[in-house]
Amino acid sequence: MNIKLSVLDQSVGVVGRAQDQIIRQTVELAQSCESMGYHRFWVSEHHSHPGILGTAPEILMAAIAMKTTRIRIGSAGVMLPHYAALKVAEQFRVLDALAPGRIDIGLGRAPGSDRKTAQLLNPNQFASDQFPQQILELKAWLSGTPLPVGHPGHGVFAYPQSETCPQIWVLGSSDYGAQLAAHFGLPYAFAHFITDGQGVDQAMALYHNGFQSSEPLVKPKATLCVWALVAETRQEALKQFSSRARFKMDRNYGVISPLMTAQVAQASFKPEEMGALKQLEQKAIVGDAKEVGDQLRTLAERFDLDEIVVITWAHDPLVQQASYALLAEEMGLGQAAGGLKRAFPTKVAEPILSL
Repeated sequence: MNIKLSVLDQSVGVVGRAQDQIIRQTVELAQSCESMGYHRFWVSEHHSHPGILGTAPEILMAAIAMKTTRIRIGSAGVMLPHYAALKVAEQFRVLDALAPGRIDIGLGRAPGSDRKTAQLLNPNQFASDQFPQQILELKAWLSGTPLPVGHPGHGVFAYPQSETCPQIWVLGSSDYGAQLAAHFGLPYAFAHFITDGQGVDQAMALYHNGFQSSEPLVKPKATLCVWALVAETRQEALKQFSSRARFKMDRNYGVISPLMTAQVAQASFKPEEMGALKQLEQKAIVGDAKEVGDQLRTLAERFDLDEIVVITWAHDPLVQQASYALLAEEMGLGQAAGGLKRAFPTKVAEPILSL
């Protein structure tokens, strides 16, 4: 199968590394992924979260736009209920001016934070669910379509305007987003990495069965955002996965903290946690390049996808980059992948850190 691969990076906080460095590493990763042949590079929005440091995707996208030339750049997503649709439209029209025809805007309804933080971002957002109306307004302002007479925004336009326009995606991990994307005739991205695939069959079916053609999308366009990690061997991949497994298990205990090294994470699991660890390993898309590639091809065939978005967490940025390089080579994205794989080996010495 000829599958396009894309990337979602959340600027994940890690033990022993400064937070500002993490943001710069996201820009560097985008450059590397462009050289490997990845199709898109998306960044996320979270707030007051010590483990996920990407708080302002539109600013990070601008930095990436200045360092890349081909790869599409997007948000996954902008949590639209926090903001006025007009201001978001203006931000993304500016981004489109910086990188014409390369900008995606993924829209989410979840707060990307706890309720207290969300209330501080927008004290009025819980008064009513205006998300569908915001999408319609945003779509009009991004495309330059006048809003109708009687609408408060009639006669108001988002500048700068140009010949190209950001592409809107609806993001979701439940039926709501799938139905909304289908109703408005917009592309849909299911957050497989949040649910470990739970609910994906129903969401995809709702999207495809309910899709209504729109301008410019005449037929459904969907993707999955999946968590995956590749190493030279399955054993090494499972070792590196232990950092994310520790994070997920701690989150279930109500503890959210930066990502541990693989070595520290492996040593931290108690005997009574081993069963839960095995379950996480069985659900995860982790292994050598062929193992992971086969799983992605199976997902693509199952849901008739021509593109999959991959998110990879690792404490060591070299491990993360090597994972993307190995996967790019397996999926035939370009000759650059082989060279990068050699430049970023998967077996990296663990730093000595105090916790």
